[in-house]
Amino acid sequence: MKLISVNVGLPREIIWRGRTVKSSIWKNPVAGRVRVSTLNLDGDQQSDLSVHGGVDKAVYVYPREHYSYWQSQLPEVDLAWGAFGENFTTEGLFEDKVQIGDRLRAGSVDFIVTQPRMPCFKLGIRFDRPDMVKRFLHSKRTGFYLAVLREGEVAGGDPIEFTDRQENGVTIADIVNLYTLDSENQELLRRATELPALPNGWKDYFRKRLWDADA
Repeated sequence: MKLISVNVGLPREIIWRGRTVKSSIWKNPVAGRVRVSTLNLDGDQQSDLSVHGGVDKAVYVYPREHYSYWQSQLPEVDLAWGAFGENFTTEGLFEDKVQIGDRLRAGSVDFIVTQPRMPCFKLGIRFDRPDMVKRFLHSKRTGFYLAVLREGEVAGGDPIEFTDRQENGVTIADIVNLYTLDSENQELLRRATELPALPNGWKDYFRKRLWDADA
């Protein structure tokens, strides 16, 4: 497993449907070692803190292996690392293998996996395609977020290792499926609500889908 590229970006204002929208989805690779703090990376800043950023979404990870799929789907688009707004473009980490609560180390930084990425309308703006949010979710190639347990530095090329793995845990793909396709899987819903690392907003959402939430 490997960190292929570290990508950062600052908010920019764009005109969309006649109004000004601020977004930080445009990320660019940076060379050298980059400081990672509890809330973000040096040189990176979220635009709308009501839905982006915070300790549970400090770092967004996207697998490089998904780029070939999107290149076939969007042949007219130049897909440089960071194209999906990710901070880390990685190799060897997949949504159906990575579990909520898994702990990772890259460089001198320790992380914990918290949740999948649920795209907002700004992904459609980024690719100039109104259907991009639906296509992104349908593809199940969502990437995932990390919280920072120990601050430090990372750089492209750093190896990534698991420092702790959940036994029979709930994967990123499981959470996405509960949200999109498998919303009545009561056993999986209950397991999701009991995950310490899953943010409360997700757990509250899943509790409402339990048939016997108080049992």
